[in-house]
Amino acid sequence: MKKVYDNCCGIDVHKKLMVACFVHGKEQEIREFGATTKALLELADWLQTGDCQMVAMESTASYWKPLYNILESCGLCAMVVNARHMRAVPGRKTDVKDAEWIADLLQHGLLQASYIPDKAQRELRELVGYRKSLVADKTRELNRLQKMLEGANIKLSGSIAEINGKSARTILEVILSGEKIDEEKLYQMKQDTVIAHNLKTSIVGAKRGDCSCNREQPRHPDTVEKVQQRVFLCCRD
Repeated sequence: MKKVYDNCCGIDVHKKLMVACFVHGKEQEIREFGATTKALLELADWLQTGDCQMVAMESTASYWKPLYNILESCGLCAMVVNARHMRAVPGRKTDVKDAEWIADLLQHGLLQASYIPDKAQRELRELVGYRKSLVADKTRELNRLQKMLEGANIKLSGSIAEINGKSARTILEVILSGEKIDEEKLYQMKQDTVIAHNLKTSIVGAKRGDCSCNREQPRHPDTVEKVQQRVFLCCRD
């Protein structure tokens, strides 16, 4: 079978171990490296010294990402391959045999590379994904707060359009402090402009002890505020 690469390397990727099979024509060399940055740089230097043309590795969980990033930064060509596309012959399976099998398939051009975006796009994807998870965390906390308030018969959502707004947060701070909100307290808060003047009075009489699940107080405004700040910093960066 025709050879596509004279010098190539197949790497069996694990959490703490990298088994590399470097093929030079008809000869091959097996080495094991750790998964630390120092060990991966040693692996890259070894491949560069041998004029490696292409490196192939399995897309094992997220363990391939540090290796791929280092190989890319060192100017080495690398491909990530779906494990289903290079299943070895059934039988006794070892890390060395896996690395040899990957290198053999790579040398003869029988591997199909998975699409890996460039570094800038990968970083953008991670940032967007992180922001999405933060927004989901914020939504879950607000829903949890709303459910607890309804259980305590505090109709805050019927009085305020945005439960995470300034007026809502001020009222929650008063309730969590143990102070009861009566007509006089509500009027005073309006006069001090700490809450909106057009706020309805459906929250009059609300106090901390009314909550049936008082032992598990809502994490608003602490957790929600922290998550909101992380979303802001994520978008700013």
